Amino acid sequence: MTHAHASAGSSKPLIRAIVAVLGFYGLSLLVGWPQKGTEMVVKAALHEEHAGHAEPGNGHGVTHGTDAVEKEHPVGEFGVVPGSADPGGVIPGSSAVAQHPPLWMILPFAALLLAIAVLPLVPWTEHWWESNLHRFYVAAGLGLVTLAYYLWMHEIPVVAHWPAHDVVAPRADGPNYGATWTVLANAILGEYVPFIMLLFSLYTISGGIRIEGDLLAHPLTNSLFLLAGGLLASFIGTTGAAMLLIRPLLETNSERRHVKHTVIFFIFVVCNCGGCLLPIGDPPLFLGYLRGVPFLWTVNLWPEWLFVNGLLITVYYLWDRFLAYPKETARDVARDETRVRGLRFSGIWPNALLLLGVVLSVALLDPSKPVPGTSWHPYLYLREIAQLGLVLASLTLGSLAVRQANQFNYHAIIEVAALFFGIFICMQAPLQILNVRGPDLGLKTPMAFFWATGSLSSVLDNAPTYVVFFETAKTLEATPAVAGVGAALLTAVSLGAVFMGSMTYIGNGPNFMVKAIAEKSGIPMPSFFGYMLYSCGILLPILAATTFVFLR
Repeated sequence: MTHAHASAGSSKPLIRAIVAVLGFYGLSLLVGWPQKGTEMVVKAALHEEHAGHAEPGNGHGVTHGTDAVEKEHPVGEFGVVPGSADPGGVIPGSSAVAQHPPLWMILPFAALLLAIAVLPLVPWTEHWWESNLHRFYVAAGLGLVTLAYYLWMHEIPVVAHWPAHDVVAPRADGPNYGATWTVLANAILGEYVPFIMLLFSLYTISGGIRIEGDLLAHPLTNSLFLLAGGLLASFIGTTGAAMLLIRPLLETNSERRHVKHTVIFFIFVVCNCGGCLLPIGDPPLFLGYLRGVPFLWTVNLWPEWLFVNGLLITVYYLWDRFLAYPKETARDVARDETRVRGLRFSGIWPNALLLLGVVLSVALLDPSKPVPGTSWHPYLYLREIAQLGLVLASLTLGSLAVRQANQFNYHAIIEVAALFFGIFICMQAPLQILNVRGPDLGLKTPMAFFWATGSLSSVLDNAPTYVVFFETAKTLEATPAVAGVGAALLTAVSLGAVFMGSMTYIGNGPNFMVKAIAEKSGIPMPSFFGYMLYSCGILLPILAATTFVFLR
């Protein structure tokens, strides 16, 4: 077993690392750093509200809604002059300008997304790309290209979003250390850390729960698996739900020969379309939460969730009942009928309670908002520290045997962490460009935003794609607005990113994970383009009907 695929028995170094982080945070509380960060967050929110253009914070005090106001002011109007001698330059109360990085600065971001899409498919790079260290080399290398531009070439102010809103001016001479640090802090401290901490906690805690058994592999049984996964996906994340249910589903269908379509529909529902009701359900929605979308706003998407998942499960049942199940041999059906074992659940305690703790930490520990019923604002990063503490409890109180039975390892989450480290840095320049040039794209209607977001989410990772079109929608005036984005447009962007991430294997992280597990179990999964025949023939018409019913 390689280091990249280390088993659950290698958690001791992680436990020590978590204890060290918790200890460091405790010391920082004594010094007062988190308290000072929260104070800055609250003051910035109050300032924006007093100025008349505030909107909910992003979980770290990021008031992105000011960007549109900043773009209205020309260079130097607030004393922020490109090339000024200000040594790095935080100028309180100043505003950025209606300028942006050159269009060629989209290239590092595009190159990274292209690498994610292509390198796993090219025979001479497929094996090399399997190493998470190699993935990190590519992601971090392109991130360094982006930072090098800001360090040596950027000549306009940079809007700071972490820990609170400000504007940083470039230097008149020498490297732009202040602007470069601002970009890095926005990307890593403001967004990457809370993003990856949420995924890590959901992934690790759900890995301590095991469901095993061999039920009757009837069409109704499999349909109920899909329904349960679609419901769980919004509450423990698509990754957590997929890892929890794919193994018992495959074990239940182990006597059947025609199982490929079941895994494909599992990817449609559990790995993607089921996760749109809460920000923890799918990574794109959590990025929206970080940009100010209220935690419970996505619950409003329940009609679309019910429509799409209801149709998918209905189509699956009809397919399995009338096309696939009749093809099973009498011998295989007899084996399935006699080899029956009820479901057994292991690791529910304490992990189910800990998963609930993750949900509550996201909902309640937002430093830009007081805890409900109090006037106290949680300290900066207390949310992430609480999630780390929940992971520590899972690793120390949960059963190692359960994780070993699940063949649990950290490879998948390390892959996400390695790639998104570079993605969050590289997408800073495209986001600044979109803040200024978004209206020029010609996207005006919810339907247009749905298909634009969805089309790119199909062939690129859906989380950064969501961010791109979220920022584009913010440049258009619309009411009612949520986090600076028209509610109808935000609905379209959210649904496009979540639903159409299932169009290809690379649209969402769990897709490839489920494919690999199924193939390891002996199921011949379709190729990249073979899978697309299924998604275009089944999923695409359902999504077209969704836009006609809900997004006209």
